[in-house]
Amino acid sequence: MIHPSKLHAGHSIGGRYEIIRKIGEGGMSHVYLAEDLKLPGKLWAVKESVSDPARYSSIREEAQLLISLSHARLPRIVDFFPPDEDGYTYLVMDYIQGITLEKYFRGYRGRIPVDSILQLADQLLEVLDYLHTHDPVVIFRDLKPSNIMLTEQLELRLIDFGIARNYKQAQAQDTVKLGTVGFAAPEQYGSGQSDARSDLYGFGALMLYLTTGGAFSEWTEDAAQSIRQDLPRHLVPVIRKLLEPMPENRYASAAEVRAVIAAAVRQEMKPGPKRGRDMAGRKSTQVIAVMGASGGTGTTHTAIAISHFLARSRSKVALVEMNMRSPAFRRIQQIVDGESSAGPGSRKFEVEGVDYWRQTARSDVIALLSGSYDFLVIDLGAFRERDRLEEFLRADFPIIVASGAEWRQQDVLDMVHGLSRYPRQKWMYVLPLAGEDAVSRLRKQLDSTQVFALPLQMDPFDQCEETDKVLSRIFHGATAGIQRRRRFRFGLS
Repeated sequence: MIHPSKLHAGHSIGGRYEIIRKIGEGGMSHVYLAEDLKLPGKLWAVKESVSDPARYSSIREEAQLLISLSHARLPRIVDFFPPDEDGYTYLVMDYIQGITLEKYFRGYRGRIPVDSILQLADQLLEVLDYLHTHDPVVIFRDLKPSNIMLTEQLELRLIDFGIARNYKQAQAQDTVKLGTVGFAAPEQYGSGQSDARSDLYGFGALMLYLTTGGAFSEWTEDAAQSIRQDLPRHLVPVIRKLLEPMPENRYASAAEVRAVIAAAVRQEMKPGPKRGRDMAGRKSTQVIAVMGASGGTGTTHTAIAISHFLARSRSKVALVEMNMRSPAFRRIQQIVDGESSAGPGSRKFEVEGVDYWRQTARSDVIALLSGSYDFLVIDLGAFRERDRLEEFLRADFPIIVASGAEWRQQDVLDMVHGLSRYPRQKWMYVLPLAGEDAVSRLRKQLDSTQVFALPLQMDPFDQCEETDKVLSRIFHGATAGIQRRRRFRFGLS
């Protein structure tokens, strides 16, 4: 840092943001933790930057850029103070509680679990796809471990947009050559203008860095031989292509890379001949995502009923709770295993042949997908824009639980309208306790035949013939092998 900071603990910015302590620094900026005096207890990150008058415009551009972006993996900017007489500016943005990928990597001594690497890679490609399809296109240009934050749930956030820029169609090359050595694409050093493919190079450099224990970020023969052996081998040529010196030889988009990696992982994880088959005769884990159109529709009840229906067909089933606010799984575990069983270290328990996974993060879901389960049922809770939406969209069976009451059917219509940009050919809709008139009405409104009524089932753990008939239709009628099991009841013994 060339210039000293003006901030200190107790200093107030704009009469609203009181500085608590410094939480980071680098280049030409300091980052502080601050409390909002108008919203006591609310914490923000304040980025203090300083530059000569000739670069004031770049600070304003960063603020305008951040203001225009809205994505769960990007910090929100909530306030901006333009340069003062000494050139100091202040950006007030979301405080992301967690650690940088750099510190996380060092904590594992360069051996992050492969499942975690794949999870982080997918999240990073998700946000890059958002930036690259933004209007105008946004190029991050500085993908490196210290610019990636991880929350306690291993959720990724991109930080420090100090050198991000909008792609300019008519510009031959970048006027400013910026980016961290070893992670920046060759064109960022003067051979051309950086574009979306430059970020893909940075992504490839980061992948190589993570998979070689931090030894390499540029492709060489030594780097190829140093890639860890537990990485799916089909990913090696993907990394190699990402690191091609010429942009035209790389992948064209983050979405393409994401699809290629997903296919490579599926190819690598094809089950062996001893792997059990699911009800449709396939040998891969099928994902069923259950999401409520609104609160109080019976999402968890439906997810439990589906899981035990599948388990009775001799399938191996995991039921995953991704609704972090719900106490349902904790209460079930306390009934099954005892009042003191639902501590932080005992998130897995079993009921009637179904493995329940309580309070589960995305990284855990990837690990379960690579296991021996035939079906993975995910309880996503009530719909919230962007919140857990990715798991729903990816599922083999995306199921929306909605109310059968006429006055509440607008909830599912609003949800579908809000997600109209996504394909919904696979989506299914279940209406607990709904009559045939409600089903017919919603089928017409949604222009879909995949709307089903679920009958009253007081105990979702037990078999209900009427419910089984509906679920057999949803899961293509494959109900062979269903057997009656011992009934599980809530209650005190």
